[in-house]
Amino acid sequence: MTSATDPLPHPTVSPDWAPPAPAAGAPPPDRAPRWSLPALLAILVLAAVLYGWNLSGSSLNSFYSAAVYSGTKSWEAWFFGSLDAGNFITVDKPPFALMIMGLSCRVLGFGTWQMMLPEVAAALGTIWILHATVKRAFGHAAAALAALVLALTPITVAINRDNNPDTVLVLLMVGGAALALRATRDDRLLPLLGSAVCFGLAFNTKMLQGYIALPAVFAVYLYASGLGWRKKAVNLALAAVALAVSSFWWATAVSLVPADDRPYIGGSTDGGAWDLIMGYNGLGRVLGGEGNGGGGGAGAGGTFAGTAGIGRMFNDVLGGQISWLIPFAGIALVAGLALCGRAPRTDMTRAALVLWGGWLVLHYLTFAMAEGTMHPYYTTALAPGVAALCGGGGVMLWRAFRGGDARWSWVLPAGLVVTGVWAIVLLRRATGWNTWLWPAVGVVMALAVVGLAVLRPAGSGTRFRLLAVSLAAAIVAALAGPAAYAASPAFGSAGGMMGGTNPTAGPSTGGGMGGPGGGGPGGRMRDGREDGRQGGANGEFPGGGAQGGQTPPGGDDGALPQGGGTSGAPSGQGGQGGQSGQSGQQGYGNGELPGGDAQGGTPAGMGAGMGAGMGGGMGGADSALVSYLEKHQDGATWLIAVSNSQSAGQLILSTGRPVISMFGFTGSDGAMTLARLEELVKNGELHYIQLGGGGGPGGGNNSLLTEITAWVQKNGTAVKESAYGATSASSSGADASSAAQSSRSTVYRLDPSDVS
Repeated sequence: MTSATDPLPHPTVSPDWAPPAPAAGAPPPDRAPRWSLPALLAILVLAAVLYGWNLSGSSLNSFYSAAVYSGTKSWEAWFFGSLDAGNFITVDKPPFALMIMGLSCRVLGFGTWQMMLPEVAAALGTIWILHATVKRAFGHAAAALAALVLALTPITVAINRDNNPDTVLVLLMVGGAALALRATRDDRLLPLLGSAVCFGLAFNTKMLQGYIALPAVFAVYLYASGLGWRKKAVNLALAAVALAVSSFWWATAVSLVPADDRPYIGGSTDGGAWDLIMGYNGLGRVLGGEGNGGGGGAGAGGTFAGTAGIGRMFNDVLGGQISWLIPFAGIALVAGLALCGRAPRTDMTRAALVLWGGWLVLHYLTFAMAEGTMHPYYTTALAPGVAALCGGGGVMLWRAFRGGDARWSWVLPAGLVVTGVWAIVLLRRATGWNTWLWPAVGVVMALAVVGLAVLRPAGSGTRFRLLAVSLAAAIVAALAGPAAYAASPAFGSAGGMMGGTNPTAGPSTGGGMGGPGGGGPGGRMRDGREDGRQGGANGEFPGGGAQGGQTPPGGDDGALPQGGGTSGAPSGQGGQGGQSGQSGQQGYGNGELPGGDAQGGTPAGMGAGMGAGMGGGMGGADSALVSYLEKHQDGATWLIAVSNSQSAGQLILSTGRPVISMFGFTGSDGAMTLARLEELVKNGELHYIQLGGGGGPGGGNNSLLTEITAWVQKNGTAVKESAYGATSASSSGADASSAAQSSRSTVYRLDPSDVS
């Protein structure tokens, strides 16, 4: 038996190689070295600073923020993951991560920190679990290195400062992998069932993405467990039941509620959860497709993460986010498996290598070859595999390097050379950013590798200490680049690439729409401001430039209203900066989501500027119009119906009132039909509808838009600017393009008497 903090004794992994004897004064193998826990705590503190510093100044995703807020107002909205408290339509993901953030905001009040507290806690928990798991298979040094690599992965830092669900997803998957290794080692059923439940909850966070690592988990347990084949088959069958229950309870519950009594499931083609599983959040992400097939047609994901292909992780968009240590992780995996040699089938070192290697390979291939929507922050799921292999495999290479076998003397130095060269390539892509860094990395890595080569026959004493210094210098050189990138979201050292819908870290390195260098998610700078233009395939981002000549939802010519910026937040601070590639740090209200008392039904701190949530381009005159809508809501459930979810989310956060998203996040959902619209108006549940300004479906559903537009124009009454006192002054700050766009967007009033 061993404690939860001490690793099992490391076995001899090959008959022709054994690790060197412990150095004089080293603790016995069943005791943790004194530095282990302090090192872990220091890494956790470092991670907490990176994930939490200046968090209120970051741009969160208003799409998810609005859903969290609505969940604090309605338990039904909380359960379904509805965008609005009136439960017209849900977000395009299952609600587990939103449920966690919603509970936090129900207890603590709605605000940035209240929403992000469970996200930061989940990120730190992932580091802790990975450390414990690597430690049991490879030892304390490997665990500390793995934890440090995970904490400093740039895209992981970026997404852990955002309210997208990926942080919770990675926690659940790492927890599932850790429990599976424990079940394999201890031959116990309960950890295996716990692993299945973790992966099931991961499914209820981002659906099929939560299953990517499952084949590796299955293979490791099936091969390395010491149980007999019949017992393993029974245990796996029970785990499959636990996986199915924990995966499909929400979709089953949704399907049991009649369609008329539940919200439309965003991202689906038929309003149901099962279609969302198989289509938009399933095979559509990998294979692409039309309409809601993962957010675009084949190859559409290239607008965010580059063209699909085996080298995608190393391109200009993703290279600086995730690829720094992938080459070393690959070398460590292959060499580590070779070093295990003819170890017993149940050897846990090899089992751990297979699991984390399978994790890395499966995620790499899935993300590299995905033809559907592919955002850079998806690759945070690669980070645990990279970190575990760098820690565990790296320590195995170090032991082999010192073991006296000439066959292994070159592998560790070669891996470090490759790492240093790739780091220089990535740093040189960031033209004009910390130009001193890449020469420093090159010099330090070269000196470290020379030191390792010269000092390798070292036993103890001064020579060994110099060898250890060389190794430490190599680690510093390998992590300097990703650490510099990782610091940028918290400290703004790279112009702030924290667009809420597409968070990234580090400086601009190109990549077009949605990638680094685009000013956040496809944004660009104009007159020193982020003009809020967002890219996207077939309207993936409301307000984005649709393909094929389509008019994107959320704004004519793809422009978001003033104040929307990259995150789609309501008016508050607009894009700040004035240098190319800078994504303004917008928040809600005055640039953040502070706590405090709400007044007049508006979320605390959401700001009086009602800006721009109208997606269709109401421009800078929105504050007067929205005030008018609030005053004349006349008991309706919804304040207004707009074209897409990002625009609706902005208004929900600004006003605290339910707003209908007629066509979902991509502009492709058929949530609003003419029959449904007539019913809402007839029942007095909706009075105002926005038309024009480019709002409407972006996924080929234009016949539905045409039908609704014709009916509204025939039966409704346009709200004139004089009715709400709009003046040219109210449009201050909006440029001529926004003003022209505003004139092309019209709000109509409909009453029950207008329905024939």
